Amino acid sequence: MPEWIDFSISSRYRNTYPGIAFGLTLITDCHPLQDRGGFDLYKRQLLRKMRKRETLAQISHRIDTYEKFFQGFGYECPLPQHLKRTVNSGFPRYNLMVDAHFMAEMCAGILVAVTDFDLIEGGLLLDVARSGETCDGMGMRRFTTKVEEIVLRDGKGIICVLCQGADEKTKVKDATTNVLLYAFAVPGIEGLYLEEGLGIAAETMAQFGGGTIKGLEVL
Repeated sequence: MPEWIDFSISSRYRNTYPGIAFGLTLITDCHPLQDRGGFDLYKRQLLRKMRKRETLAQISHRIDTYEKFFQGFGYECPLPQHLKRTVNSGFPRYNLMVDAHFMAEMCAGILVAVTDFDLIEGGLLLDVARSGETCDGMGMRRFTTKVEEIVLRDGKGIICVLCQGADEKTKVKDATTNVLLYAFAVPGIEGLYLEEGLGIAAETMAQFGGGTIKGLEVL
């Protein structure tokens, strides 16, 4: 397990999803974006690479894999619509942290969450939910888990349900300086793509937010 973060994987996860990867990266002391022109150029360069026919076909295949996994639990995967919008209109513009998260997802064809590391309470546990567990999702939506849904917990409770979304508590804000991004694989997705996507996000935060990459690991 990484030394730079308190993180563990439950035996229930290992038994239910053997060999399925999970990745994390922590970038500390980040600042708001200053070089808007440089960042826009950087995004356009990544977008051109992503839109290349062979690359886009591979990304689409991985996103289809996530979509099938979501459908198995009765949920709609957001990635296909995100990809369609990105191909047609480019990367969305929110703030540096959220933009880096979207770029990681679309360039690698994976599912990534971005969170304020300072709002996580205690250690993190990658786990499998029991039926009927609840948490307050982003936008104050109420998430109720189904059996064997993949979840991430901190010391107080669930902070992300893979097929439903991240929680409200750890949402990044303009004042966030310590940023944790994590990426879920599902059956059929190799860990190397998590490393690719998280690497894009971490390098983006370091280059344009002046942050320090404390670690990046795929388990």
